[in-house]
Amino acid sequence: MRRNSRARLSLSLLLVAGALGLGATPATAADVHSAAPATAAIPSASAYALDAAVERTLGADTAGTYLDSRTGKLVVTVTTDRAEEQARATGATVRRVARSAAQLHAAMKTLEAEAKITGTSWGIDPRTNQVAVEADSSVSARDMARLEAVAKRLGGAVSISRVPGVFDREVLGGGAIYGGGSRCSAAFNVTKGGARYFVTAGHCTNISANWSASSGGPVIGVREGTSFPTNDYGIVRYTDGSSPAGTVDLYNGSTQDITSAANAVVGQAIRKSGSTTKVTSGTVTAVNVTVNYSDGPVYGMVRTTACSAGGDSGGAHFAGTVALGIHSGSSGCSGTSGSAIHQPVVEALSAYGVSVY
Repeated sequence: MRRNSRARLSLSLLLVAGALGLGATPATAADVHSAAPATAAIPSASAYALDAAVERTLGADTAGTYLDSRTGKLVVTVTTDRAEEQARATGATVRRVARSAAQLHAAMKTLEAEAKITGTSWGIDPRTNQVAVEADSSVSARDMARLEAVAKRLGGAVSISRVPGVFDREVLGGGAIYGGGSRCSAAFNVTKGGARYFVTAGHCTNISANWSASSGGPVIGVREGTSFPTNDYGIVRYTDGSSPAGTVDLYNGSTQDITSAANAVVGQAIRKSGSTTKVTSGTVTAVNVTVNYSDGPVYGMVRTTACSAGGDSGGAHFAGTVALGIHSGSSGCSGTSGSAIHQPVVEALSAYGVSVY
């Protein structure tokens, strides 16, 4: 009983902090490439903390959290009377849903086992309490029928939509960081024990051990780690003696300082900075996303509506001063709506024992 009381108290404090600290805060800067919906908000620090604590504390009694598009408040989904009572006692915004996180993860396991089709991705959307599946233009009619048959057996736990283009990790020859004849983008500068590094996409660091800031230019850094597929992150240590700032290029003559890292919340506004499409904006639409690239799947990703293109791989997904993700790929962009996928940066920072600064 003591252990449960401590968990309940911990959650209560976080819920109160989230309720007090989160408002409909607009994105801190506009960009000329695409605009996030006016209703999209950036979570407060306490809301990020609550989002991180909910799954750990409520466990199977929640199906996740999301930002309400009308109020900008963080909504906690619950599946039991105990969890609902626990959350409502603090005055938090609570929503009762039919399917637990365990049920949604079970649906994703079924998709993994029976419908692992190149050109598809799936992840949890707490707003609909479903697994949201996207199928790109490369998915054949036969494979779509197979996917739909599996979804039908899962009894409403899965929704399916078509997206234009083809899901691909986005690398091109030629730009921001160069290695092995390809161009990628750096995400965030990080540090450990006084040494400086940058993190980028693992499918980029798989290509080359040595990286330059210009095509054919001198080596500025050497790969010290890479993980792709399954994950999509890598790390490069600066070897040119430089001490670059911990900022993100906004491609308008200014930069965004990055002071912390967190996991993205469904419904929140984000920006993406990459060497091809520069700065674009969007909204987070799903978490715990599996993407079935042609050269292997990646797991635990985040899906957004930001636009991107080849060469943006490894770029930064962020909100204000908070680092959120490392750009992995997309199915392209239609107008101002994309399907950009990012690797949560918190996982990469933990894997390499580094921190943003």
